[in-house]
Order: sequence, then structure tokens, then C-alpha cells
Amino acid sequence: MDGVSGPPTPTLTGPRRGSWNTRITVAIVGLAVAVIGVVVGAALTGNGGSSPGVSSSSSQLGTTTQYPIGTVDLAEPSGMAPPGPHALKGYVETYVNDFTGSALPAGWESFSGVPGGDPGGQFGTAHVVVAKGRLELNTWRDPAYGNKWVTGGLSQNGVSKVYGAYFVRSRVTGLGPNEVQLLWPADNSWPPEIDFNESGRGINGTTATVHWGSLNNIEQHSVVAHLTSWHTWGVVWAQHSIVFTLDGREWATVTTKGAVPHVPMNLDLEQRAMCSFGFDCPTKPVSMYVDWVAEYTAHQ
Repeated sequence: MDGVSGPPTPTLTGPRRGSWNTRITVAIVGLAVAVIGVVVGAALTGNGGSSPGVSSSSSQLGTTTQYPIGTVDLAEPSGMAPPGPHALKGYVETYVNDFTGSALPAGWESFSGVPGGDPGGQFGTAHVVVAKGRLELNTWRDPAYGNKWVTGGLSQNGVSKVYGAYFVRSRVTGLGPNEVQLLWPADNSWPPEIDFNESGRGINGTTATVHWGSLNNIEQHSVVAHLTSWHTWGVVWAQHSIVFTLDGREWATVTTKGAVPHVPMNLDLEQRAMCSFGFDCPTKPVSMYVDWVAEYTAHQ
């Protein structure tokens, strides 16, 4: 959900997921619910407010660094190497990838085709690159697609689980598409969805949004951050809560009844150029760089 610049929109990830027509319908319904809810809430409270099915708030970073950031390493693109196996208390590291080499790691699948929920958009596999010690999602006008704005996206289909902690070290190069880091149901049955870093088209702040329920209930939080700088974004998904972190500090928590998913989910990284809807449309080439991802599972 875009709480930074422009109306909110559901992130319905991946053109290969479910019935395309069904997903368009869900997207339109979800968009209408979200836009109406946020507009009504803002009118009532003056700063986002809430309405049935939709809640929104601005958040502040916590004062205590208690979540992984990484390990200082000036040889890394971001200046930080992945955190260690015991960097998160009560958890053990179960997956880490530093995106070395020149090909996508095993278990990752890049998106292609028209994104569900965005009939004017386009994913291209050539827009997902591993190079220079990082993963790159690149948006540009692509002659191979009639000079449309084509974006990059991928999913970690080789690893899905119920609950866990995910940390992504990333930055963007400028304004343009909606840049999103999220958890998506492994069986493609949407909702639920957990967006833990969704920029809209802005670079001065981001949002975290949880979608749940047949009516697409939404709880959204926003935080100020300079997205062109490197940051470590995190989500700690437990049985009764979802904690969002930025550079080791908590900035929002969701504990609303029914909001926390209990189904296997995958990590997705993607860009969305929502030009056909009149927002999140780039004006120049833009990239999301990902230095590494690290994932943890709670001790049994």
C-alpha cells in the first residue's frame, strides 16, 4: 500500500498467480475499499485515521536496536555483510543470500508477463539481474515491449514457511515505480499479504501494510526514511504479532485480531509501474538494489 505519494493500491504479486481475470476483479474491489477507507479516515482525523476495514497511522523508530542490521564490511556494496546465525534472540538463521555471481540463486523465480491487478503493467525477466555483488530490479522503457515502462520482480519460491523473520538490505536509485518487499501466500490464495517496505513512487518514506480477510481488511503504517540510502528492512512474523523493523529498530507492530496470517508464505521483491492507473509511473530509469537477504526461524 502506498502511504507516501498517491492513493493506496493492493500489491497483487506475480502474473502467474491464479486466474488473471479473478485477480483483476479482486484488485479493483480492494483498490476501491482502500481508497474510500483512507479518504474517509483522513476526513475524520486529519492524518489518515481509520474506517471499517482500513486503518492507517504514522510511526516513529524505536530507540533500541534489537534486530539484525548486518555486519560492517566495506567490501560489500552496502558496507554491511549479512548478519550472523544468532543475530536475532530466540531465532536461528535458516537462509542467507549475498547475491554473488551472475545468476539468480536456486529457488528464486523472476516474473514475466502482465502483473495481476495492473493490466497496463509489464514484468520482464531481463529486468532482474545479479551483478556487482547485488541483486538489481531495473525499471526502464523497454523497446522489446513497445517502449512501455517494464519492471523487475521475483519470488523466493524455493523457501516458504509459517512464521519467521526476514531482513532485506536495499536501496532505490530515485523516484519512479512502487518498490515493494513483501510476504505472499505460497499457494497464491490472496489475501493475506504482508508488505514490509512499500514506497509508492516516493523516496522520503515508506509503508508497511497487512491485508487479510475476504473483504481485504487493511492495516497500514508509514515511516520517514531516505530510500536512496542503504537500509536494512525487516519483518518478524510470529503467531500473534507482526513487527516491522528499520535498521535494527522496531517502527510498527500489528496485533489486530485476525490480521496475522497462519499460512505458508514466500518472500517477494518487486517493482510496480502503475501508469495505467495514473500513479507510481516512472519518468526515468530506476533501480532497486538488494545487497542481501537473511531469514530466521524461531527456536522450537
